[in-house]
Amino acid sequence: MTAAEIIKDIKARKFKPVYLLHGEESYYIDQVTDYIEDKLLNDAEKGFNQTVLYGKDTDMATVLGAAKRYPMMSDYQVVIVKEAQDLKWGKEDSSKEGEFVLNYFEKPLPSTILVLAYKYANFDKRKKIYKAINKSGLIFQSDPVRDYKLVPWIEEFIKEKGYKIDQQASALMAEYLGTDLSKIANEIEKLMLNVPRETAISTDHVQKNIGISKEYNVFELQKALAIRDVLKCNKIINYFASNPKANPTVMVLANLGGYFTKLLKYHYIPNKADAASALGVPPFFIKDYEMAARNYNTGKVFQVIGLLREYDLKSKGLDSTGNVDDGELLKELVFKIVH
Repeated sequence: MTAAEIIKDIKARKFKPVYLLHGEESYYIDQVTDYIEDKLLNDAEKGFNQTVLYGKDTDMATVLGAAKRYPMMSDYQVVIVKEAQDLKWGKEDSSKEGEFVLNYFEKPLPSTILVLAYKYANFDKRKKIYKAINKSGLIFQSDPVRDYKLVPWIEEFIKEKGYKIDQQASALMAEYLGTDLSKIANEIEKLMLNVPRETAISTDHVQKNIGISKEYNVFELQKALAIRDVLKCNKIINYFASNPKANPTVMVLANLGGYFTKLLKYHYIPNKADAASALGVPPFFIKDYEMAARNYNTGKVFQVIGLLREYDLKSKGLDSTGNVDDGELLKELVFKIVH
């Protein structure tokens, strides 16, 4: 089930006694957890029947002690364990403690809704607890959104909010903000406060409200590299060097790595008419890849990808001679790419 389907079931009062929400992407885990916390019980019921615990501050005995209570003046009680990845789950053995924990998940109390928000990692599927919850409750795995799916994700998110966005603006956001959905959602929420609902969000809106320079961003650097515009590349790199917090080297290198990897794929696409879908980019970007492919043959692209790996290590202090700052590393890297 998706997060939206889980929330739809909860709205319809179709509950599970245990929800294990786990995975590397925290956005959907928070979305389901917050909905249960805010909406499942009314304000009068919450005082006696809602318990919120934090994994690092509790243990499984406390969690299950709360879960075994019966609701007061309500059909259900809710027990939420946030940051459940920090919870001491106990050993799965034949001890009384191990049996106590496993027995509850095999036969959970129907009047309790226990939510385990296990974030930033996947729960071990080999554990008996996982298998028990899978039978008695519901398990939701929240995986990161792949970079090529970010543009449609942003467009769908904005559409659900009743707004519209230009494809180039959504692509700029995807390129600049990375794959952290919580960060993207927060930036979109702030953006929508400053854009009238009837106005389509443009690149100008994104650049003005999210703090992306109109001329000096990773997006523009890629375009400059594609046409080997040395002067513009150097202007952008100098801007990055003077604004390192807004343009961290690790983000710049990651974006360039993704760009040249797609360029390599472009070279090997037999039917270039299918390039947009094959690369997972909006169609209007293909002209940039066509130009870049003329300026960088496959051998040069392989060389560039190797350089990006080399300078990524140097930026982290490996294979680097002396104390060279990130700005100088980027200048050196761009020089080697375009020459």
